[in-house]
Amino acid sequence: MSATPRHGRRRDTPPPRTGSSEAEVLRGFLGYLRTSIRAKVEGAPEPQVRTASVPSGTNLLGLLHHLTFVERATFLGERVTDWQSTFRAADDDSVADVVARYREAVARADDVLDGCPDLAAPLPRSRPDSPAPSVRWALTHMIEETGRHAGHADVLRELIDGTTGR
Repeated sequence: MSATPRHGRRRDTPPPRTGSSEAEVLRGFLGYLRTSIRAKVEGAPEPQVRTASVPSGTNLLGLLHHLTFVERATFLGERVTDWQSTFRAADDDSVADVVARYREAVARADDVLDGCPDLAAPLPRSRPDSPAPSVRWALTHMIEETGRHAGHADVLRELIDGTTGR
């Protein structure tokens, strides 16, 4: 039996075709993942967006809330004392609130990155008790972290309302 080629429109947004420099590739893929996870949360219905569908308690809104803290900690040097608590948005936080805070954290992180032409240099931040990672490490870490949670978000959103794709 031969495979029938699939025709029709692709539901996924393909990865970006970025520039040729390492920085352009890393920032392009990070931007792509940031957009992907944000799109999974935007438009998700209440209360399902904050309802855990897995035994760990992970929920869609909590993933974006967590990534807001990771962006701030990684690129802005903000201290997080209880990472586990970052996986739960406050009861009075709307989806729009969490998305807006994520967008703001991403914009602030991008402002920092715009001033960092050398990937080997440490990120500019003021935490004398904690050395700053290199720009390259920070970008790679955020790609891994955002990609990991974007995968979780794909599954959680499909469980909520059947939405698939990027």
